[in-house]
Amino acid sequence: MKVTLSALDTCESSFTPLVVLELAQDVKEETKEWLKNRIISKKEDGGAQLLFRPLLNKYEKETLENQNLYLVGASKITLLLGAEAIGLVKECNDNTMRAFTYGTRHNFKDFDDDSDDFLTVAECQFIIKHELENLRARNEKMIPGYSQAKLYPGKSLLRRLLTSGIVIQVFPLHDNEALKKLEDSWYTRFTLKYQPLVILEVWKRGCANMTYRWGTLVMKRQFEEPRPGFHGVLGINPITGREEPLYPSYKRQLRIYLVSLPFVCLCLYFCLYVMMIYFDMEAWALSLHESSGSEWTSVLLYVPSIIYAIVIEIMNRLYRYAAEFLTSWENHRLESAYQNHLILKVLVFNFLNCFASLFYIAFVLRDMKLLRQSLATLLITSQILNQITESLLPYWLQKKHHVQVKRKVQALKADIDATVYEQVVLEKEMGTYLGTFDDYLELFLQFGYVSLFSCVYPLAAAFAVLNNFTEVNSDALKMCRVLKRPFSEPSANIGVWQLAFETMSVISVVTNCALIGMSPQVNALFPESKLDLILIVVAVEHALLALKFMLAFAIPDKPQHIQMKLARLEFESLEALKQQQMKLMAQNLKEESREGNKEEEA
Repeated sequence: MKVTLSALDTCESSFTPLVVLELAQDVKEETKEWLKNRIISKKEDGGAQLLFRPLLNKYEKETLENQNLYLVGASKITLLLGAEAIGLVKECNDNTMRAFTYGTRHNFKDFDDDSDDFLTVAECQFIIKHELENLRARNEKMIPGYSQAKLYPGKSLLRRLLTSGIVIQVFPLHDNEALKKLEDSWYTRFTLKYQPLVILEVWKRGCANMTYRWGTLVMKRQFEEPRPGFHGVLGINPITGREEPLYPSYKRQLRIYLVSLPFVCLCLYFCLYVMMIYFDMEAWALSLHESSGSEWTSVLLYVPSIIYAIVIEIMNRLYRYAAEFLTSWENHRLESAYQNHLILKVLVFNFLNCFASLFYIAFVLRDMKLLRQSLATLLITSQILNQITESLLPYWLQKKHHVQVKRKVQALKADIDATVYEQVVLEKEMGTYLGTFDDYLELFLQFGYVSLFSCVYPLAAAFAVLNNFTEVNSDALKMCRVLKRPFSEPSANIGVWQLAFETMSVISVVTNCALIGMSPQVNALFPESKLDLILIVVAVEHALLALKFMLAFAIPDKPQHIQMKLARLEFESLEALKQQQMKLMAQNLKEESREGNKEEEA
């Protein structure tokens, strides 16, 4: 999809659509007209100054199901001014990364007044999303046509429309030309030479390199608005001075400690209860095999682990829904706080649900053979289930829908090419990418399977590498052909997940040292005194942890060349601020002197 950006905001029929807005079927005409006017109006009139048209305005006939699809685009000048408003960082001619400004646009690499290639499609769509989300209520007390949908000055119109069910969804369109190139070049690199002690530090440096190159490391943060699901009594925000819902923090804390925490503890107890049922099944299968000793019963030994792995996946998914409901009910004001509480709930449960049985086998039963068998079964079964549920099954369902859409398009009588219509109708039924949460969680659990018991089952790393190779291709299939294109979400790092992975690496050091100390080979070196063995194991474990924290301190999170560029950028920003302040002071002095001269003359 080649983005052709017009220079003016007056052409409503020939612009390239970048974003699709879907309204509910029963939306009133006055609401549609009001929304259209707010989207296309100029900024000074409270609008978004975007381009907007219905999908079906040029088709002769069509069923009512697609009457409420609208296409949104933007002119070149609107996108460039929007890039400055959001603080979009681009590469300059001197190879540094700086926030884009329209006044200095010719200082940026690849900028040309006659070219449309300066901004990527993802950046254009992100700017349009920002403009839509920044549509604010002015003097309206309610959404026209919907008296129950109350508004207050400064309220985000798009969020209110979404929570009221008037707007069903807003999604960006795939760039089909870029998708073909992306599918051919989708790849990743695997590095096996780093141990968990070092890999996280290396990752932080690599992350800094990538985010600097992408412009998100130095991108200015936007003020975080209340999340869409936040509710409370209208009041004045002491920081912004705007009217918005307010909710006492003590009520939120009561909900967390009196409801959410007991519920999480109850779920943890339930997963331990299921774990004991699994061990009963293991004992039954083992006794059956010992009594008969047939090939059939030897295969039966793996059945309890497979069933337990499937149950673990089901419990994880069910708990995820419960955790999302509880976290929403806690009524967090900011999306970042909501995500942090949700991640904490999910990580605690998933860690215990996935690894409790392995810890029990390792340190209570002390059965290393059963530990290897259970670890392999849990790891491989979870990988297969994830591949099927995340990519293969959705892809098959999407292919069936694609065939149906093609038949409808072929039967459609239209006075223009139906390519855009087909793409919009097809993509609106695609699944929505819900963010990186599930991907991080999958990697976190895989990291745990590989690192926690690596001394007992080193082959887990090989299975993880094999899974990652297939995961790369299945993710490409999922992101390119199964799910809607997500809006880009600029980020400087992986946030709280970095702490989660570092915690897992610390636990893995402790568990592996303990398992090595429990091995018969090491025990044979200390036949008389177990105390000496315990002291040596604890000393080695402390030494490895000390080495880990020393490496974390010694290895900078950002490479030196990036630190220098960031320092230079900060210095130039401070100098520019000083010059601006000096100009203002000089201007104020001139005005004061003029007023003094006028008073003397009078």
